[in-house]
Amino acid sequence: MFFVVLYQLGRKYFRFTKVEQDKLDLLYRINLLERKIKNGNFNDGGRDKNLGITTPLTNKKDGSKKGNRFVKLTLIDEKYKYSVLPTYMKEEEKLSLMELVTTFRNYASYNHKLYYNEKVIATFLAGMATSKIMILEGISGTGKTSLPYAFGKFISHDSAIISVQPSWRDRYEMMGYLNEFTKKFNETEFLRVVYESTYRTDVQLIVLDEMNLARVEYYFADFLSLLELPNPDEWLLDIIPEQLIGDPVNLKEGKIKIPENIWFIGTANKDDSTFAITDKVYDRAASIEMNSKADAFIAPETPKTKITYKYLRELFDDALKSHQLSKNGLEAVIELDEYITKNFEITFGNRIMKQLLTFVPVYIACGREEIEGIDYIVSRKIIRKFETLNLPFLKKELEELLIIFDRLFGKDKMVDSKLMVSKFIKQI
Repeated sequence: MFFVVLYQLGRKYFRFTKVEQDKLDLLYRINLLERKIKNGNFNDGGRDKNLGITTPLTNKKDGSKKGNRFVKLTLIDEKYKYSVLPTYMKEEEKLSLMELVTTFRNYASYNHKLYYNEKVIATFLAGMATSKIMILEGISGTGKTSLPYAFGKFISHDSAIISVQPSWRDRYEMMGYLNEFTKKFNETEFLRVVYESTYRTDVQLIVLDEMNLARVEYYFADFLSLLELPNPDEWLLDIIPEQLIGDPVNLKEGKIKIPENIWFIGTANKDDSTFAITDKVYDRAASIEMNSKADAFIAPETPKTKITYKYLRELFDDALKSHQLSKNGLEAVIELDEYITKNFEITFGNRIMKQLLTFVPVYIACGREEIEGIDYIVSRKIIRKFETLNLPFLKKELEELLIIFDRLFGKDKMVDSKLMVSKFIKQI
């Protein structure tokens, strides 16, 4: 009797699950059908090959149909005709990471009169391999916004520049919200770009200009958590409480999946009008400090190129296999971590070690040195946190740290880390 009851309960459960799945599938099909009817996409006399039914043609091409909650996102569905747009790369466009650094540098110089040194570009690309979130910080006029702008032009897919507002307190300011009075969704430019990226296979950069005019950990909190999940299929963000017929087709159960081909790049100034960026943000992001402009140079004529997310991901994966952190480098990092943990109570931790083991190989593949890559991670992720310590009581430990840098990595190495430590000692 026990097994009979168990069997019957199992059958009821699977029947219930199948009914619910059929409901979701039917809702999606009705949604897609309505879009096709409204857009007049039945070029074969109204026959929909996907749904297997015949429908009348219509010439409505705007997104203003009564009851449509998403005007801008509906227009994107119609623009791409509900199909992902493939990106085709020519053979000569399949550059290595080192070639990508040189070619982009020449392109920015020749076409936009923007000048960057190879170290900054290599750090930018290695940062993309390390995290979906990047922070470009420094004084005004050093090219923080123009770097992702020029890179978007270079890869033939313009970067989206989103101006952060001081009033942003939560993600609804950035993503939009459903107006309960009008029953329309207030669609922001940020949401539009994220949604359009679900139809593309190339790289999309979203620039949050002056990101620290508001508190990043407030309005960007959901992204900080989601993008750290190892499975991209779980990068789902709630947009509406329930899905209705007529909603955009790439919203599933009221959620949007953050596409893997997106990078979020924030620019940040340090002045009285901005908020300090917390460790919660810094630890999850790749950051580049830009406090000086590169020298101008004459570059050869360099055309733009195309690059797919898949190809860029392959370049990063190949670098991880070909340029793994050396045994000596890893042992030096471990010993350094032990000293800093013991004397400053700051540790690399699993997150920073993972970033180190990703950043350095890609940085090397971009034509740079291993120790220079280690220096970047140590200075930006570890030494920077010394600002919060009671440094007057740690002068001896800081001086010993400079000696340890020389012993582990060489006297002329770890330049940025030693410079930061030396500044802390002078402030005491």
